[in-house]
Amino acid sequence: MKKICLQILLIPLLFSCGEINQSETQSTTYEEEKTSLGQAGVQDEVSDKNILQIATGSKDHTTLVAAVQAAQIENVLANNGPITVFAPNNDAFVALPAGTVEELLKPENKKKLANIITNHAAPGTYKGKLLKDGSKLYMATGNYLDVKVVDNNVFVGGAKILATIDASNGVIHVVDKVLIPEEK
Repeated sequence: MKKICLQILLIPLLFSCGEINQSETQSTTYEEEKTSLGQAGVQDEVSDKNILQIATGSKDHTTLVAAVQAAQIENVLANNGPITVFAPNNDAFVALPAGTVEELLKPENKKKLANIITNHAAPGTYKGKLLKDGSKLYMATGNYLDVKVVDNNVFVGGAKILATIDASNGVIHVVDKVLIPEEK
């Protein structure tokens, strides 16, 4: 009889321990979910690559990718779009005054960095004949960039378009200059 009573008393204890462990697991999962990259964290080997995936795979855009990650705006380049990104190559960042990139990558400059990177993105898809001499492009920061065509070369905000790459969520124009917005 004592053995049966002891077993009956232990059964709820075992179930309550299981509930505690399950609760802890749910809490960990929630914390992991809160810090996930959202759409930017999706791994898909079947679909066409989005702008972030293309940039991440480019040896010529490691500084841009580091800046996007430091500003924590990966999802901007991974979400549906359409979006046009003028992606400065590594040489464009090297051309900035010494120490500029290192200063911008500091956590306390996250907001300023996000503004600079966002100034390279335009809602919509702009390429080919949509980049007309004398037109202006509305950027995600609210600024406008001038488009100039000189000897069949297209310049946006003074940056020369070196190459164009289609992505699943828009288009990437590789440019030779970092487009720093004017401070308001």
